[in-house]
Amino acid sequence: MPPNAHAGAQSITDSLIAAANAAADSEQNPTKLLQDSTGVLFECDVETTDGGLVKDILPMKKADKRKMKLVWRNIIAFGYLHLAALYGAYLMITSAKWETIGLAFILYVVSALGITAGAHRLWAHRSYKAKWPLRVILVTFNTIAFQDAAYHWARDHRVHHKYSETDADPHNATRGFFFSHIGWLLCKKHPEVKAKGKGVDLSDLRKDPVLMFQKKYYMILMPLACFVLPTIIPMYFWNETFVNAWFVATMFRWCFILNVTWLVNSAAHKFGGRPYDKDISPSQNISVAVLAFGEGWHNYHHVFPWDYKTAEFGNYSLNFTTAFIDFFAKIGWAYDLKTVSAEIIKKRVKRTGDGTHATWGWGDSDLPTEEIEEALIINKKSD
Repeated sequence: MPPNAHAGAQSITDSLIAAANAAADSEQNPTKLLQDSTGVLFECDVETTDGGLVKDILPMKKADKRKMKLVWRNIIAFGYLHLAALYGAYLMITSAKWETIGLAFILYVVSALGITAGAHRLWAHRSYKAKWPLRVILVTFNTIAFQDAAYHWARDHRVHHKYSETDADPHNATRGFFFSHIGWLLCKKHPEVKAKGKGVDLSDLRKDPVLMFQKKYYMILMPLACFVLPTIIPMYFWNETFVNAWFVATMFRWCFILNVTWLVNSAAHKFGGRPYDKDISPSQNISVAVLAFGEGWHNYHHVFPWDYKTAEFGNYSLNFTTAFIDFFAKIGWAYDLKTVSAEIIKKRVKRTGDGTHATWGWGDSDLPTEEIEEALIINKKSD
């Protein structure tokens, strides 16, 4: 058993077999589901002591040539959204009250946390556990974000990790920047996405009553949280105009958080270093990390997806979500926070990294001779 795994945990391998056997309408057998996987999901899913898979996944990372079936309803909706957001940006400069702009920023922050700390790190990856008050907060934040119910978000994200950069990946980065950013939402899903999605175990999510409450009443709660209240509040409390409230606090804010989230799928799969695994496209992207509250350290995250920090270093200035989780851990609402030991990280960096990882320390065998010779040692004790 790998050092990070814990006894009694169900591996995603076992869950894939169980789910595939249970799905009578599944077109693929359990063996194929396992053979097609290109990434790890949970800590008990790894096959090597440094958190990886044994097989060569490079030949599997590709996309077939197929004609996209466009979904014009989505194209029109997202087209309007982005035009409305541009107008909202103009109104922020020309006529919107500062309270409205402040509300838009606050809603951006809580929406982001609803995705990063909630749908992503808590529910998709089970990287920590949360007591019901924190889960209620996170599901509320997640509803404001309107990126589908957290249950469905977590399901798609698990498929993304397990079959990363294949046709089963909902936003397969091998299809290009535009597709992985927003294009995947403008066309029908590849059949492989649906087929593999049936093989991912979601039983842990179904056991969460808070998550199931959101799922059941999502089409009532989401319009209120994402559109109605953000528009009414500025109009009622500080006499903002409907136009400013709608286009700034609602449209611009929602469009902005959507694009920030999509950048994790696009920019963080294309631009940046790969110090932990050079053979995958997820990269260390500092710009995305800042905008997405720590989700841009993507090469690390795809190598060790069960780490609640989604990064090796807990720098709160570039990982606000980690600070958020740590705060609730201090008051007891977040617990069982999972992370990765320095020994395992070091082993993985040396085996699959691209060589850009920072030096581990003085005396390390990888420390270049020229750096040793040029180092300035102050107050050195003579032998």
